[in-house]
Amino acid sequence: MPRGRRTTVATEGVKPEPGAGRFYMISVVSKAYGIHPQTLRLYEREGLLKPSRTDGNTRLYSEEDLRQLEVILNLTRDLGVNLAGVEIVLNMRHKMEQMQQEVGEFVTWVRQELARDAQEGWQERLQQALVRLPPTPLARASPEAARGPKAQPPGPAGG
Repeated sequence: MPRGRRTTVATEGVKPEPGAGRFYMISVVSKAYGIHPQTLRLYEREGLLKPSRTDGNTRLYSEEDLRQLEVILNLTRDLGVNLAGVEIVLNMRHKMEQMQQEVGEFVTWVRQELARDAQEGWQERLQQALVRLPPTPLARASPEAARGPKAQPPGPAGG
């Protein structure tokens, strides 16, 4: 079979992490999604897709790459977003996913702290953490300060 004409899933000599799933060559992806291979190459040049490569430098698209491609095609075909807009949307999605992960980690930490406090007696820890201070009188301004600054006597004349 001529080089570049295979339509089977290529997994031999692949550098991606083991057990990551199946990988597809550019010809298979372009036919499956009805787009030209040059369009896929353009998306890669623009940084929208990052397919892995074999030792022979053949692009291999993972399942995650295909999900990303579906988002790109939805934005461009269905919503009319240009590639600059697609990049912004993808970056925002990535940041939102990071934030969701961070919030999830924070919620887990708060739950662990609450559980620990429930076991250790939080009221006792709270009493030990507070420092009692005697009440202090409120500072009041003197009547002179309330009237404003004093007028300075005029300096020597004729300078």
